[in-house]
Amino acid sequence: MGAKTSPEEPLPVRSVLQMVAQWIGRLGTIWVEGQITELTARGGTVFMTLRDPVANVSARVTCARTVYEASLPRPVDGARVVVHVKADFWVNRGSFAFTALEIRPVGVGELLARLERLRQVLAAEGLFNTDRKRRLPFLPGTVGLICGRDSAAERDVLENARRRWPAVRFKIEAVAVQGSFAVAEVSEALRKLDADREVDVIIVTRGGGSLEDLLPFSDESLVRAVAACRTPVVSAIGHEQDSPLLDLVADLRASTPTDAAKKVVPDVGEQLTLVRQLRDRGRRVVGGWLDREQHWLQSVRSRPSLSDPVRELDRRAEQVDALRDRSRRCLTGSLDRSADSLEHLRARLVALSPAATLERGYAIVQRPSGEVVRRAADLSPGNDLTLRLPDDRVSVTVTETAP
Repeated sequence: MGAKTSPEEPLPVRSVLQMVAQWIGRLGTIWVEGQITELTARGGTVFMTLRDPVANVSARVTCARTVYEASLPRPVDGARVVVHVKADFWVNRGSFAFTALEIRPVGVGELLARLERLRQVLAAEGLFNTDRKRRLPFLPGTVGLICGRDSAAERDVLENARRRWPAVRFKIEAVAVQGSFAVAEVSEALRKLDADREVDVIIVTRGGGSLEDLLPFSDESLVRAVAACRTPVVSAIGHEQDSPLLDLVADLRASTPTDAAKKVVPDVGEQLTLVRQLRDRGRRVVGGWLDREQHWLQSVRSRPSLSDPVRELDRRAEQVDALRDRSRRCLTGSLDRSADSLEHLRARLVALSPAATLERGYAIVQRPSGEVVRRAADLSPGNDLTLRLPDDRVSVTVTETAP
């Protein structure tokens, strides 16, 4: 409950600070996790700053030397610890600090477990998916480089990149790559390079180190900052066996700073060799195609229809003449055979005609109706008949028939 005050009835500073001390005293003792920085010892007291592992927040901590020395191994600058503290507010100075009652270094196993839990959370959000990773440009005009100040990693990247492609340009952001300020400085450098339109790719690199040294590159805020970049990011942290979370979210992981230079910048000698090989291959392909087309053209030109077209016309004309003569012969022969057959048929018809029969001495018996009588049995006495002879006719009447 706040104190009732007014401009006419204000509270003195001592009363306000005493009230603040009472409110803070209600917190009691708690366990706090953080990273030790600015560790100093004076007499029987050890002074340190405890920084938050993610946010840029810190608090002063004091502890008795006996408490500090009781922690094994003894914490050093940059160490992650869990501290049992009591919150104190110094009324006389109006300052706040923690008094450490016990310090426990965070073990490697516990750190790995926490990193694994964080990895699972980020993986579930899709930050490590391969389909969100971007391709690196073939030949970057400007490479952004985030590294330690005057570090071996910086020299490795620059020397190997310029050896491979001397014209490559770099924009270097020298930052703290371990300790309490690493996350904030690397994140700021990343934001600055990502906003620069001339930068085509960003390399984040440092040399090897212990798990605690590489912890900033597994920080959640830094991982999310890399995931939000529009510029492709290459992670080259530590050595082959090191694997901070930055490696998983980056668009490409390089095992070492030297490997990062090789993967980002193409080798000019290799590219010139490749160009020569492709040019020679193109010449062979085009030359082979031209040779095949030339041979085909020659074979087409050597065909009689193209080499001597008149000769082909003469040959076709001879074929037409031969077919015409053959058709004439066939038609003439067919007509001759038909004429012979007709003549034979005519002679046969003449030989078998009634007139020919009469010429041979026969007579034709006909009834008045013109019906020819072929048997005597068909006649009866009294029938009138006509006998037809070669030159005339005779009318008779049947008086008697004999068998």
